[in-house]
Amino acid sequence: MYPDTFEGFQTDSSETWTTFTKREFKPKPFEDHDVDVKIEACGVCGSDVHTITGGWGAKNFPFCCGHEIIGKAVRVGPKVTLIKEGERVGVGAQIYSCLECKQCKNDDETYCVHQIDTYGAIWPGTDIVTNGGFASHIRVHEHWVFPIPDALETHIAAPMLCAGLTAFSPLVRNGAGPGKKVGIVGLGGIGHFGIMWAKALGAETWAISRTHAKEADAKTLGADGFIATADKDWEVPHRMTFDLIVNSANSTEGFELEKYLSLLDVHGRWISVGLPEGAGQEVRSTTFIANGCLIGATHLGSRKEMIRMLNLAADKGLKSWVEKIPISEKGLAEAVTRLKKNDVKYRFTLTDYDKQFS
Repeated sequence: MYPDTFEGFQTDSSETWTTFTKREFKPKPFEDHDVDVKIEACGVCGSDVHTITGGWGAKNFPFCCGHEIIGKAVRVGPKVTLIKEGERVGVGAQIYSCLECKQCKNDDETYCVHQIDTYGAIWPGTDIVTNGGFASHIRVHEHWVFPIPDALETHIAAPMLCAGLTAFSPLVRNGAGPGKKVGIVGLGGIGHFGIMWAKALGAETWAISRTHAKEADAKTLGADGFIATADKDWEVPHRMTFDLIVNSANSTEGFELEKYLSLLDVHGRWISVGLPEGAGQEVRSTTFIANGCLIGATHLGSRKEMIRMLNLAADKGLKSWVEKIPISEKGLAEAVTRLKKNDVKYRFTLTDYDKQFS
């Protein structure tokens, strides 16, 4: 008999964010377009830490974190056409959009006003809180379930489903490719994907970091150049030479925005994907006037972009830099504590789900 409840490691409050309690929970009602995924691995994302610590505001506790999910489709609704039962699949940071509005029909479904987060959201018409990948299963609308190419190992593919897509979407939407010079600010969980993707798309790719500590890593990932902002007059030789800069930095402390923006060519684009806590930088019209640069941001990416990214990684043999941690109360506490301290190079993937969930 198919289970009415799933099981997972839940966080109960921001005050107890390193404590994970294993318990059963009720998923939303199963609908015709839904897919149930038996989870085999899940990445640990900076978003998880921001959420469970309260850094991004109040959430609907208790819930299971995790939105970089890989597993097997074990149940598909009668109207599902995108996924087959038994297929290895992934789920990212979003599990629903209306698919009827202008945004959804223009492949901007991540901006749908009806979008629902993978965890910590209330399912419409119920009091059920969505639970993510620190669990045995997840129930998702088929549009947000993605086939995983055979060439990608499970633990390698998992972090691509949020961090990877978050870096990929702004690159392809803003023209990264041959003949373009692209900068990636912040060499972390998102930034290391940014360097790989930009290079794979054919752009001249530079890493921009505070110090030279990660320069060797950047070159290994494929960067053509490296800028350390701790160097004196670091921006001067590079003024107005970049077409696009993607900012994945997770902190605004000591961040001299005007110097970064001076790197951009006329009408060049600065796209932020990192979401630091706190007030952020002050932005004035005079900040843009020297080169007429444009500032923006992006959120996740579309289904089409996800599939394109996964296929690019498979075709070119691109791999996340991952440390595996077996899922358990102890393993989860270690993962989020180390992530809070930036003690990871550059992603964690939780594994050994079969040992915790029957």
